[in-house]
Amino acid sequence: MSGTVAVIDYGMGNLHSVESALQHVGAERVVVTHDAALLREADRVVFPGVGAIRDCMAEIRRLHCDQLLDTALREQHKPVLAICVGMQALLERSEENDGVECLGLLPGAVKHFGVNLQSADGERLKVPHMGWNEVTQQQSHPLWDAIDDGERFYFVHSYFVQAQDRGLVVGSADYGVAVDAALAKDNLFAVQFHPEKSHRAGLQLLRNFLHWDGTC
Repeated sequence: MSGTVAVIDYGMGNLHSVESALQHVGAERVVVTHDAALLREADRVVFPGVGAIRDCMAEIRRLHCDQLLDTALREQHKPVLAICVGMQALLERSEENDGVECLGLLPGAVKHFGVNLQSADGERLKVPHMGWNEVTQQQSHPLWDAIDDGERFYFVHSYFVQAQDRGLVVGSADYGVAVDAALAKDNLFAVQFHPEKSHRAGLQLLRNFLHWDGTC
């Protein structure tokens, strides 16, 4: 049973799409909030995000969402799913906006794709990376249940995660460089792609999240 799913609202993200997708796959109750009491009472937490990391980090800290997220992860040990910029915010630092200090919950950095990005066969690749891409499952995980290795998910991003601890990488993609598409640690699962926009595979991942107890 999913219980209550709290989607952290710090004003940066298409929260309606995430909320609707969670309801579609069977969430009993979804609340979009940054209220401390509601987040403490929730059974699981989603940490989404889109936009510039500097603005995101400013709002996360202003609304104390960093503390609320830390409580959910480390004190209450709830299942937490981070999406897109929510994933990037977990790292130590991002190159975006001339360098921004992030939450430091996971070791590593967020890098820019750079200019003159090319595929392995020499095709010029546009930045941002926008559209469907295959995700290779680097490790088994409950959130991969009923999802084929190499399944395609929907991405929109100009910066990519480079985890320092390679043991955290459970999914990868290629876009001229190796992209850490999914990271996992204990009760945290983080994805660069948008499961709420990824049709069948994305909905299956969200369905798996609703039934995940936070262990691997």
